[in-house]
Amino acid sequence: MEQPAGILHLNRSPAPVNNRNIFFSVDKARVDLDQLIQLFNRNAFWAQERCPTTMARAIEHSSPVVTLWDGDRLIGFGRATSDGAYRAVIWDVVIDQDYRRQGLGGKLVETLISHPDVLGVERIYLFTTHQQGFYQRIGFVENTSTTLVLMGKTLEFLTPDGELTAPATGED
Repeated sequence: MEQPAGILHLNRSPAPVNNRNIFFSVDKARVDLDQLIQLFNRNAFWAQERCPTTMARAIEHSSPVVTLWDGDRLIGFGRATSDGAYRAVIWDVVIDQDYRRQGLGGKLVETLISHPDVLGVERIYLFTTHQQGFYQRIGFVENTSTTLVLMGKTLEFLTPDGELTAPATGED
C-alpha cells in the first residue's frame, strides 16, 4: 500500500501499543496545533500553555518537523532547525505518557537526525534539563563548553527607515 508523501510507517509494531495504526509524518501541514498544545500541556512541564500562534511560527521556521500519530491522535512531536552544514538543534521532543518506553521517542529522534536538512551537519545540539539518560543512550554526549544563553532580553532591530523597533511577538 503506497503511503502519502511525508508519511513514514514504523517497520515494526511495538507490542505494548497492541498493533494500533502508529505512524510518523514529516509533513508540517499535518500538525494539529490544538492537539499539539494538549500534548505539551499533558506531557511536557517545560512547554505548558504555549501560545498556538507562536508555536505555529516556530513550526514554520523549523525543518524537519516530525509528528507521531496513533490514527488521528497526535502522540509525539519533535522539530529541528539547521543551517544544513555545520549546526542543527533539536527542539520540543515529546511523547505522550501512554506511549513511552516503546522505542517511539528514539525512533522520533532518529527520524529528525536522519532528515536531509539535518543529516551530515557537524554537530547536532539538544538542550534538556531532564531525560539526559534517554538522549545519551541514543548517542548524545554532555557538552559543558557551550553553555552561554541570552534569556529574557528584548532585542531591538533597525528598520529600513532607521527606527529601532522590537520584533513582533505573535502572541495572542
